[in-house]
Amino acid sequence: MSSGNDCRPQTFTKPALSEQEAAELVDRVFGLKVSWLKPLPSYDDQNFHVRVSGNNNGAECAEYVLKITNSEDSREPDLIQVQTQAMMFLSAEGFPSATPYLTKDGSIMSLESGDTGNKKHMVRLLTYLPGTPVAKIATNAQILYEIGELAASLDKALAEKFHHPSVKSLHRGQFIWNLANVPLLEQYIDALGQNKYRAVVEQVIEQFKGKVIPKLSSFRACINHGDLNDHNILVDSSSASLENPQYRVSGILDFSDMSYGYYVFEVAIAIMYMMIESPDPLGVGGHVLAGFESVVPLTAEERGALFLLVSGRFAQSLVIAAHTALLYPENKEYLMITAKTGWKHLMTMFEMGQEAVEKKWFETAQAYRHRAPA
Repeated sequence: MSSGNDCRPQTFTKPALSEQEAAELVDRVFGLKVSWLKPLPSYDDQNFHVRVSGNNNGAECAEYVLKITNSEDSREPDLIQVQTQAMMFLSAEGFPSATPYLTKDGSIMSLESGDTGNKKHMVRLLTYLPGTPVAKIATNAQILYEIGELAASLDKALAEKFHHPSVKSLHRGQFIWNLANVPLLEQYIDALGQNKYRAVVEQVIEQFKGKVIPKLSSFRACINHGDLNDHNILVDSSSASLENPQYRVSGILDFSDMSYGYYVFEVAIAIMYMMIESPDPLGVGGHVLAGFESVVPLTAEERGALFLLVSGRFAQSLVIAAHTALLYPENKEYLMITAKTGWKHLMTMFEMGQEAVEKKWFETAQAYRHRAPA
């Protein structure tokens, strides 16, 4: 979940267009007539699922996502441009990524006046990707492996083939959601109050400072999607079996957290989010890791940091959600999605300890080397 290109967990500039204003925006900027639209949940942008009755190419109907970026992030057009071009690049490479519908003047985005005051919002119309969020299915080893494989393939393609004049804008030094910035959580930890949860987060931060930060230079760098969570990965079923459904990834959403990072960051983020809805959360990591390492095997240093990186992402999500929920109590339910089970999983990881958790992950991943994924 994006939070802007700085260390503020959420800027206070989320757009608030009405459905009528959104429909008029689609007509005025993209030249499309809306037949219906409905709001989609979002963190700090505003999104609508849009169906148009006809478009400039003569199609009878088509579906899109109207994405209205918050006014703070809209001040960084180079960053949004790179993110959108990366989506287009990945789509061309065969990844299930959305692509932009061009504005009437042929641009991939347009800066528009906001709903209140003098705010400006960057507006894009992206192709709508069908599928079910991973959060709404019973995950199995097969789809977890595929998600790991996807995470590695996506980063590898971006690192090796993606070029853009503004790619340097992805060096987001103080971006709160970059895993390297776990120590920045100290600024927001008071939102947790004084309890056992805070004590564990403080432990994560201190261990992160001592054991991960000094090793960053030994990790292999790349461009991270940065938010392969259970709501940003869509799947559909490729088999009719209800007892053993086979899934495939049908969509990758939300590139707003893209930044320069490291391969091991992406697999850690994917493991953490796949744990959220799983009935066997500690069993998830090995399957995701096996898929990832089928494309990009981790080094010993990277593997040694995995436990604290997964813990660090839990801490980021839980602390930032708690802080932002204090500021936006009306949006608390959406903000606290991860917290429902996240605290339990983080506490369990620390109760088991790094050695035991890593043993489970690495033994599961090792087993894949001798068989096909389940």
